[in-house]
Amino acid sequence: MIPVTKTFLPPQEEYQAVLSRAWEAGWITNRGVLVKELEEKLSSYLQVPNILATTNGTLPLQIAIKALGLKGEIITTPFSYVATTSSIVWEGCKPVFVDIHPEYLTIDETKIEAAITEETSAILATHVFGNPCNVEAIEKLAKNYNLKVIYDAAHCFGAKYKGKSIFEYGDVSTCSFHATKIFHTGEGGALFASDDTVFQKLFYHHNFGHKGQEDFHGLGINAKMSELQAAMGLSVLPYIDQIIENRKKQVNFYNQNLDCFEIKKLKIREGSNWNYSYYPVIFKTEKMLLDIKFNLENLGVFPRRYFYPCLNSLNYLEECEMEVADKISKNILCLPLFEGLHENVLDQICDTIKKNVTIYNI
Repeated sequence: MIPVTKTFLPPQEEYQAVLSRAWEAGWITNRGVLVKELEEKLSSYLQVPNILATTNGTLPLQIAIKALGLKGEIITTPFSYVATTSSIVWEGCKPVFVDIHPEYLTIDETKIEAAITEETSAILATHVFGNPCNVEAIEKLAKNYNLKVIYDAAHCFGAKYKGKSIFEYGDVSTCSFHATKIFHTGEGGALFASDDTVFQKLFYHHNFGHKGQEDFHGLGINAKMSELQAAMGLSVLPYIDQIIENRKKQVNFYNQNLDCFEIKKLKIREGSNWNYSYYPVIFKTEKMLLDIKFNLENLGVFPRRYFYPCLNSLNYLEECEMEVADKISKNILCLPLFEGLHENVLDQICDTIKKNVTIYNI
């Protein structure tokens, strides 16, 4: 079976060697030495001043909303993983959807201003598949209307925009270190904020609000990463450049062998250093997608409809039409992309897609 992604697992003995340090210390949670070491190494690798490792990639979104004191409406994208929207609702705010750009697939910055009301407190945008939003336009709007900006950068490990880590943009950025991501800790995530005051709020919110053992800054929850997770991250990190380089080769193979008019590909924003996190293709119709998906699955290849369904159709929200996002969501398919995926499999995938696309043109 060829899945859409596969977790990169470092040599087991390397993971165990790192993990043994936690055993020796008898300390496996509450910000032990491995978590702190991971944060330091990630800060250096990503070239960011502040990073806070967390137990998953969803709590950072919720903590960001809480730490920034957001109320009322938050403008967001309908084309993202459900956590982006559910975090807004979970924190008692109202998501207001803005449609997406048909090529970059990120929130359409030209449509944000029309969605701003007196109740708007922030913009929560997703860098889709590691592809940056138009951060300059969003920053300008936020400044003009006194709004906060959170970026869901779950897919963005290692991505840069105009020479800076993508995590440096916005008031707060978040990332996922889930097992399906390029860099992972099994389950995990991170918070980023360049402003030290904001970062300190994020820190105490993620640790029950603690200020030492016997005092509290204020309200908090438990989002701390464990030493077990950090050990995995420390074991994966030495391989990250190799992982990204190999994914780049696979993406280049897809690009060269799926060069047909009937298939649209993700347009990477100018000035970006992409991380090759996903390989989405957009078909002309949903029927074409379903037929190709069926034929690939018959070969033991399992791509994923991602993101599908569109978040504006969630059953706990008032449904609204998003013309571009609705269409893209129905017609987009992410193809397999992971460490160790062989070229002969890539060739089989491309051949199957091209043969099925040709049928529609007969």
